[in-house]
Amino acid sequence: MSETLLLLLVEDDAGISEMLEDALADEGVETVIAGSAATALAALGTDASRFKCVITDVHLGPGPSGWDVARRARELEPEMPVIYMSGHRAAEWAVNGVPGSILLEKPFVPAQLITAIATLLNKGHV
Repeated sequence: MSETLLLLLVEDDAGISEMLEDALADEGVETVIAGSAATALAALGTDASRFKCVITDVHLGPGPSGWDVARRARELEPEMPVIYMSGHRAAEWAVNGVPGSILLEKPFVPAQLITAIATLLNKGHV
């Protein structure tokens, strides 16, 4: 990816978020890591427009879910690209996912995430 992008990465597993952050950094992508939905919602509430994409795990423990994070992102920025990550909730995507989003089933390789980001951004969601 040629220009520096700032993405919001919402993942409650520190090992996964660190691995994805490293992979994204290798592509010149900057990330703000949120370890919970509450942290992600606060980051979006501060200035959602600074993010070019939201990448969120679906299941984030007690409290709001990744579905909730994505819906809030779209309320604030209606064209916000959204990528969901899930190990066991893929069947719920059709019902709970925001339109035009992508779901990556865990486990996936970082290249799949990079491809998903490029796909959404190339659709004009910048």
